[in-house]
This record gives sequence, structure tokens and C-alpha cells, in this order.
Amino acid sequence: MKKEYTKTRRSCKVTFELVAGDAKEVTLLGDFNEWNASTHPMKRRKDGSFSLSISLKPGNEYKYRFFADGTTWLNDPEADKLVPNSFGTEDSVVTV
Repeated sequence: MKKEYTKTRRSCKVTFELVAGDAKEVTLLGDFNEWNASTHPMKRRKDGSFSLSISLKPGNEYKYRFFADGTTWLNDPEADKLVPNSFGTEDSVVTV
């Protein structure tokens, strides 16, 4: 995960990256998009990994997860931390 703050620090561009094996599609869901599966599809790179950059407001923590092929939830191995969720699993967290 890469974080790039604007000069005024009012926004931060966060680039999420994921190696997802044989996945054909990966979507980024989280607090920042109300966990909407159609809002942030990730782009597949030539090496087979997935990537997406979004702008987030600094001073916040955002829970998120990756959703592969509409069936499999994945956490980010590069997340700032993991926290338990109400489904008995964990959510990734990015601190901006």
C-alpha cells in the first residue's frame, strides 16, 4: 500500500495492491464506499496483480476488504492493522 499526501495534507491518495492468485476480478469495498461492490473495481496488471488508487481524507481510519470474483473475501497483507468484524472474521484497516 502506498500513501501520497497533497501538499496541504487535505487529501491522501492511497494505492491498494493485491496479488490474488487466479482471481479474474477484484473489488475494493470499505467504509469509504459504504461497502458497495460496484463502486471500486480494481485494475488487473500485466503481472496478474490488482491495483486501485483512491483519495481519502486524512485523520481517519477506514475499514476495508477485497472481494474476489464475487465469492471470496480477502484481507490486505499490507494493511495498517486488522480488526474483528461482526461476521466473525477481520477487516483490514488503513490509517490516513
